[in-house]
Amino acid sequence: MTESSQFDRRMLEALVCPVSQSGLSYDAERQELVSRQARLAFPIRDGIPIMLVSEAREL
Repeated sequence: MTESSQFDRRMLEALVCPVSQSGLSYDAERQELVSRQARLAFPIRDGIPIMLVSEAREL
């Protein structure tokens, strides 16, 4: 099973950015959840979104 198939896109509907409380978009190529409002990208590792600001990449 590939990493991209491990991430359940339905989970995206339940998750929000911990900074802005806004919705997230899924970047399959980079395996990240992106908060455009907070300008942060949260990594997905082994199919698990890491929703820690300290782990996020600034956009």
